[in-house]
Amino acid sequence: MTTQFNDFSLDIFSLASKVAIVTGGNTGLGQGYAAALAKAGADLFIVTYDNNWDETRELIEKEGRRVEFFQADLTKREVIKDVVSACLQAYGKIDILVNNAGTIRRAPLLEYKAEDWDAVMDINLNSVYFLSQEVAKVMVEQKSGKIINIASMLSFQGGKFVPPYTASKHGVAGITKAFANELAEFGVQINAIAPGYVATANTAPIREDEKRNAEILSRIPAGRWATPADLMGIVVFLASQASDYMNGHILAVDGGWLAR
Repeated sequence: MTTQFNDFSLDIFSLASKVAIVTGGNTGLGQGYAAALAKAGADLFIVTYDNNWDETRELIEKEGRRVEFFQADLTKREVIKDVVSACLQAYGKIDILVNNAGTIRRAPLLEYKAEDWDAVMDINLNSVYFLSQEVAKVMVEQKSGKIINIASMLSFQGGKFVPPYTASKHGVAGITKAFANELAEFGVQINAIAPGYVATANTAPIREDEKRNAEILSRIPAGRWATPADLMGIVVFLASQASDYMNGHILAVDGGWLAR
């Protein structure tokens, strides 16, 4: 046992020579995940809905890492194979997939529009499933890989005014467990990060509502909103060898929200 401890090295957190796909990696949390992976040594393949990626390119290249961008609408299933093919053409392999791309639309339940339900489910759940399935084929052949899904506090709770977001994030938790059960034997780990309340553009309307903002802060033992930087170490852990025996887990990073 002592020998095993002596063999332990912090090199297990290194992502040197790894290739990571990050969807929605040019803004907010996705940009933070991409920057963290680059700092740990990975090269990036970032899938974005638009071509606003200059800032993200600078963040990654200043770490001495390579980055490629691919503009795509992930709600269109026909582009999923194109994403995977383009990454393989650029790098020859896929070691990490971070399913970060997502959206949220708020409205009271009795007024919620069908088209808004479809829009949220298509990007938050359907794209996660189909892209993970396609990437998993590559990882199974490699006999290694890490898929990191982005869940939510609403993977555990119901929320208000966001029924499809809640349904999609419950679904992300379920997909994480289902994929883990089938792919673990091939050396592929699938886990999810469930961020708490994070200060991003998506949450700006809530933070600007003084009453709602105060209610949220009163429930967070840490007494503050998270920042994207609070999630950076977690994504490196789940992408690295350090998490090789972790599979099908939904990891809450919430300042204590769920403990209240």
